[in-house]
Amino acid sequence: MSDTISYLLMAWLDPGLFGLTALGVLAGIYIGAIPGLSVTMAVSILISFTFSWDINNALALMVGIYVGGVYGGSRTAILLNIPGAPSAVTTAFDGYPLAQKGEAGRAIGLSTVMSVIGGMIGVAVLAGTAPHLADLALQFAPRDYFLIAIMGLLLVSTLSGKSLARGIFSVALGAAIGLVGMDMVTAQPRLTMGSMELLGGIHYVVVMIGLFGVAEAFYQLHNMAKVPVKQKVDKIVPPLSMVLKFLPLSIRTSVIGVVVGALPGTGGDIASLFAYDHAKRTVKNPEVPFGEGAYEGLVAPETANNAAVGGAYVPMLTLGMPGDAVTAVIIGALVIHGLNPGPMLMIETPHIFWFTVGNLVLANIFLLIFGLTGIKIFSKIVEVPKAIMIPLILVLCVVGTYSLNSNMTEVYWMLGFGILGYWLKVFGFQMGPIILGVILGPLLDESYRQAMSSVGDNSMAFLGGLFANPLSLVLSSVIILVLLGNTPLKGWILARFRRD
Repeated sequence: MSDTISYLLMAWLDPGLFGLTALGVLAGIYIGAIPGLSVTMAVSILISFTFSWDINNALALMVGIYVGGVYGGSRTAILLNIPGAPSAVTTAFDGYPLAQKGEAGRAIGLSTVMSVIGGMIGVAVLAGTAPHLADLALQFAPRDYFLIAIMGLLLVSTLSGKSLARGIFSVALGAAIGLVGMDMVTAQPRLTMGSMELLGGIHYVVVMIGLFGVAEAFYQLHNMAKVPVKQKVDKIVPPLSMVLKFLPLSIRTSVIGVVVGALPGTGGDIASLFAYDHAKRTVKNPEVPFGEGAYEGLVAPETANNAAVGGAYVPMLTLGMPGDAVTAVIIGALVIHGLNPGPMLMIETPHIFWFTVGNLVLANIFLLIFGLTGIKIFSKIVEVPKAIMIPLILVLCVVGTYSLNSNMTEVYWMLGFGILGYWLKVFGFQMGPIILGVILGPLLDESYRQAMSSVGDNSMAFLGGLFANPLSLVLSSVIILVLLGNTPLKGWILARFRRD
């Protein structure tokens, strides 16, 4: 017991580890806020600088950047409607309308506090139930990931605004974009139109920056004469009553974030989508409709994507399987330092597990401190005249896209998606379903084909497996209930139930 406590407090009591964690969180916040500069890229670069370091120092810096980067994407999502990271896409749905109403300071303050709450819940679950969640994640077969992708695509009804037909078109378009490139099974070109440059696919960040950044900049040309809204930044820290009001929702969405984060290959982007859908379905009478500045629509994704950080560490530390792209890179760092991520890690080097838990707690405390500072300066971005802001946004989008792979072709694609997004916005289409399709399309395709291969391409055996396995049965039942909930049958069933 005493050894466990000493491992937990290692980052707290060592000045070097303490400082590296703080530095990582601060750097992560601003790296995450810049579209194109992903946390995965930052951690990957760190490996080359830290392979000669002590493993504790390297992990402290990486944990700090990871925690800060997941949160950092929300800042530009709220202020500019440009998510700094895919996990902040849903944050923009209600965060940006709040900024347009002059409530950017309160929105960032609330998102900071709720992000820390979600992060702490994720760490608590990691510490208390890591082996059990890891066993659950290990039981997920390809068909279960297929069902999760189907559940994600059903969120189109939540993200499509007033027109479900437009939402279905948008998610189908996104899925088609996500499938561009080399087929994973046959290695044949797919939807490349004979272009060699498209064999590697289209990076989802390129699509995201184009649809959210460039499209928004073009769309703002319609309102050049509009005076920027003066932001209220006198009350940044949300009152305790507001935090307590949203606490039940944040706890529920944190659980969603941890569970989704613990599934290998998923992450905060899918967790935030599920959480936003949960909030929209369970919050019956929000003060403001979702998509128009509802605080519930800000709280749900922010708690979920930060809780997913703790969840992502579960399969990494206990099974040696990455929960998301960042933990995949961290696994590489552990291997470089001579460690063996997997079931034996907690037996051979138990201090790594408990050191990570304590370090994540410390990183979340620094996130609260740094997240609530600099907001007044940050919020001034929204007040910059559009004649200055629009060119700056376009430059930021170009630099962010080019920094991905130093490839001008991706910049051209980004601008093309910006023009496409502009016209879609003009005709009332939402950008959220497109990004949803880009993210979930490849997962749907890959998991379906793996599942079919596992049963010898027997369609009946595949369908039978969806109901034969308890886990698959639960997921299939949820999908059926969600489908019923979005049809006229819902009203008929409820009417019969009340009559009986």
